[in-house]
Parts: sequence; structure tokens; C-alpha cells
Amino acid sequence: MSQHETDVHGHCDPRFAAVRAAFEENFRERDELGAAVAVTVDGTTVVDLWGGWADRARTRRWERDTLVNVWSTTKGPVALCAHMLADRGLLDLDAPVAAYWPEFAAAGKEKVLVRHLLSHRAGLAGLREPHSLAQLCDWELTTQRLAATEPWWEPGTQSGYHALTYGHLVGEVVRRVSGLLPGEFLKREVTGPLGVDFTIGLPEREAGRVAELDQPPVRSSDEQARVFAQLAPAAVAALTNPGVGAAAANTPEWRAAEIPAANGHGTARAVAALYGIFAGRGTYDGHRLLSPEAAERVREGQGSCRDLVLGVGFPHETEVGLGLWLSGENGSYGPNPRAFGHDGFGGSCGLADPEAGVSLGYTMNRMGPHIADDPRKMALIAALYSAL
Repeated sequence: MSQHETDVHGHCDPRFAAVRAAFEENFRERDELGAAVAVTVDGTTVVDLWGGWADRARTRRWERDTLVNVWSTTKGPVALCAHMLADRGLLDLDAPVAAYWPEFAAAGKEKVLVRHLLSHRAGLAGLREPHSLAQLCDWELTTQRLAATEPWWEPGTQSGYHALTYGHLVGEVVRRVSGLLPGEFLKREVTGPLGVDFTIGLPEREAGRVAELDQPPVRSSDEQARVFAQLAPAAVAALTNPGVGAAAANTPEWRAAEIPAANGHGTARAVAALYGIFAGRGTYDGHRLLSPEAAERVREGQGSCRDLVLGVGFPHETEVGLGLWLSGENGSYGPNPRAFGHDGFGGSCGLADPEAGVSLGYTMNRMGPHIADDPRKMALIAALYSAL
């Protein structure tokens, strides 16, 4: 087989042949490099496929256990940690953040609620002072700066995507309540017991099976300048302070850090399992992690609006629940408007549809230019629902 041909490996239930066809088509027609897709129905894995290349030079095959940085698809598992603590009566989503993190009350944030952190409504989409990638990797410094800063807008009134700050905000509340950073909490309480191949950050011993991200240039500097000229200051801070991309995420420094908004590493199978907890109304593989009521609360819509950060790239209003985005009328996570999930920068995705009992995980290493709803992901979702 030549270097530029792709063969697809794994298992696909015949009923879901359309998913396999869409996955193969992504390589032929949508410039896929290496990728994997997994689907569960009522907790049973019906699709588990992978193919392509784990590196840009096409010297390493994408294997069954290839890991990749999934960017913001990490936010779903982080939200899960908070909801598990709330379900145990240890965290009140309607309490002020400062009840758990006293320093957070500074600069007029004493009334910011935990639910505002989960729903991107805290007004802390980015820091006001310059914040480097090295500083982002410093947990104490980043959380101290977030606690000290003032919001960009009145908290609770609108959502504005907290691209990189979300994980430190929700994660510090998890740490204050449980004594554990979200990566360790997730490992102890979820991925360890379930045997799920997903970590926040990447242990050095796993470096040999991680895929190299590829981020092709998509805009000239002039085009980028025009786009950023349209953005509000909060959006510029959210998306550029610091600016991150494939070059940063391929480094040992990024992988060694705890950046729960953006540096989860896993397989598609793992993503489908984690989002499968939500699809299973709190239960997965015989393990109950959330009560049905707590699992339902995750998709409690916080109001539809034009997102203050993503508004330039989204021509429509969106609605975020308590940690994940609702499919809505836009169909981002399939035809059920109550389905929900999260996209990752460049294309990855986790999806949960409790009504259909379905979860999906999609991981890839060639990053596309889309903020969300990457055509490769949307093709897989359309194929999945055509088979149900």
C-alpha cells in the first residue's frame, strides 16, 4: 500500500455501515490524515474504527490505541467532575464561587455562581494582562490571576466562550472541594474504575503512542488581522492570550501540564465512553457515576444567545448547558435538539443523546479551520442518525 492510501481498521456493526462509509469518505474527500471514530448504543460499542497516519510525515500508522490531544472536547469530562461533586452534595451549583474559593470574590466577582463557570457566563473568557503559554502551564499562577481579575461583562447575563480559562475555573473549584486537581479526580473516580484511556495532560510514559497534530495555515496575516479587528476585547483575550495551536500542543511542556480546558488526550473509544455516561443518564458499563437527575442537569440550558467570543464565527445563536453545548435547531449534535456535546479546536467531538441512548467520539490529528461543526464530524453524525 502506498504512503497516501488509507485503510480503515476496527469493528463496525453492519447496521452502522453508513458510519464506516462516511469515515472512509473523510479520508478521500475531506483531507483527513489520521483519525478514529467510536459509537455506543445503550452502552454497547457498535462502531470502533481507526485509520490513517499518526504523524505529518506519514511514517507511523494510526493504531487502535493511538492517543491524540482533543482540545476542548476535554471540557465535557471536566464538567463531569463538577457534577459528580454536586451530586454528592459537596458542591452547590447555585452557590457563589467564593464560597469554595474565597480569593475569587475580588474585583466584583462575589456574586459569580458556580453555574456561571460551567456555562461560560462568568465573564472571564480571558485574562486582561498578557499571559504566556508557560504561564498557562503554571496552575497556581493562572488561578491566582483569574481570582484577581475583573469580568469582561456582567456575569450571568450572556455566554462568552471561556476557551482556555474554563478548565482552570471549574478545575480550581473541583480542587477546593475535593483536594484533587481535575485530572487526578477524573482518574480516581472515572477513568480508572471504567478502564477508559483518557488523561488530562499526557503521562510521559505514553508519549510513544500520541499522534502529532497538524494545523495547516488557513488565513493570511492580513485576513487574520481583519477577523480580529471584528472581535470584542473579551474575544481577543479568550482566543489569543495566549494563542495556542498544533505547534504548542505537540510539545512535552504542553503534554506535561494540566490545562483542563484543552489538553485532554485519549482515543475516540475513550471519548465515546466519557460522553456515554451522559447518554446513559449517569450510568456506563454497569457503573453509576451520576444520578439520573444530576445527569439531566448537565444539559439544563442557560439561555440562547449570540456568544460574545464565538459570535463572529457563528452566524446563529447557541445555547450552552451546565458544561456542554445543546444541539438545538442547528443540529450540531444531531437532529435531537436536546442532544448535547462538545467540539474540540480543529475538529474532534464528543456527543451524547440520552433519548437515543447514543454517544459518539471522534478524534483526529489534521486540524480544520472550523470553530465548530467540522464537516468531517458532521458527516459522521449524519451517517450515525441515518442508521438509527
